[in-house]
Amino acid sequence: MAGIDGGYSDEAVDDDYDELDNSQRIHGMSRNYNNYPIDNFSYYNSPRDLTLNLQKTPTSSFKSYQPVFESPESDEVSLKHYLSVSVSVISLITENIISHPFIVIRRQAQIHHKSRRYHIVPVRIFPVIARLYKRQGISPLWKGLGSSLLTRGMLVAVEDILSKCTPWPKEINSRTTIKQFGQHLILKAISLGIVLPFYSASLVETVQSDIASEKPGIFDVFREGTARWLAWSVPAKGRMLPVWALLPSGVCVGLSKYLFSVIVKGISTRILSKHYQKKEEQKGAKPRDLTSINNDVELASNLISLITTEILFYPFETILHRIQLQGTRTIIDNLDTGTQVVPILTSYEGAFDCYVQTIHSEGFGGLYKGFGSMMLQFAAHLAVIKLSKWIINQITEICSEKAPTKVTEFYNLEQASISQQQGSTISRSLSYVSSIHDEP
Repeated sequence: MAGIDGGYSDEAVDDDYDELDNSQRIHGMSRNYNNYPIDNFSYYNSPRDLTLNLQKTPTSSFKSYQPVFESPESDEVSLKHYLSVSVSVISLITENIISHPFIVIRRQAQIHHKSRRYHIVPVRIFPVIARLYKRQGISPLWKGLGSSLLTRGMLVAVEDILSKCTPWPKEINSRTTIKQFGQHLILKAISLGIVLPFYSASLVETVQSDIASEKPGIFDVFREGTARWLAWSVPAKGRMLPVWALLPSGVCVGLSKYLFSVIVKGISTRILSKHYQKKEEQKGAKPRDLTSINNDVELASNLISLITTEILFYPFETILHRIQLQGTRTIIDNLDTGTQVVPILTSYEGAFDCYVQTIHSEGFGGLYKGFGSMMLQFAAHLAVIKLSKWIINQITEICSEKAPTKVTEFYNLEQASISQQQGSTISRSLSYVSSIHDEP
């Protein structure tokens, strides 16, 4: 009793303190839990209720996933795209550089108003070129190339500057309004008018004989063009027509050529697009590489518009070249013989007077002098394009895993490859979807 009355032992005291501590901690936790609303707690009656409810991913969301494998067809499509772009670059180089010798012969024949041979047939040009090469080398065929490139670059630069300084658009498309199209034509007309005196100076460098004239410098075209601009109303030399007499005819012909080329290009683009579409529908499959097809259509439409425009406006170009060269005291190579030189001395009062005198003294064929050289120019252009396309097709067949085109057409392997591609695509997509669901 003394133990009971007297107090607790040390072990009993420790037990009391432990119970007291536990009770305080439990009560404190219960007070903290009471601060939360009851609605925040969920009660589960079975272990199945403890599983996580994962949201089901709709099938449409798998479209945004990129497959982990790379298809060899995508590499082939990209290769064809780059190769088709290279064909366009080759066509541009051919038009501006490789065609220049034919342009030189063509312009010399156009401005020679007293020539006995008109050079309308391409065959008669080869003996003349052979004599020029035998006497002067290859340089007579490349004269004026630098000034021609500078003039074309100047035209592009003027159009770019005007488009940035004014609201006039530099390019047009199917969404262009009538107002924007009119502003675009104004930009083209002003650009042609600014560059016209420099084009006349470049024409002189293109046709003048190397053995009878001094070779011009690189930037002489800018000096001569500026001199023509400064002599606005009074001719700088003798019978040279002033700039104001050259601008109306030059701008009208240039703008008409541009409008006609745009119309022809638009029509040919639509026809060629439908042709390619029907061709693909006959094969029973839609093309994967639309970019390369569009590049081919654009290249073909550009060639069609270029050839059609140059043929139709050839007589107008002859008249413009003659009045622009008048009074420049130019000596050219005589294309009748290929071994002599002859001066160009004319007295035209304008474009219409030049037309009347040409018809009266040379006949209607006088407007088409040198037409055979232009035919050779376009034949060489088409030959370069065909050759480049053939080389590109060979490169594509070597780099691709498919059979050559002739083998595919002969054994009708295209339908089998289409069905195989569809089956492989479905199996790859199913395996990819199953792998996503199998991920933890």
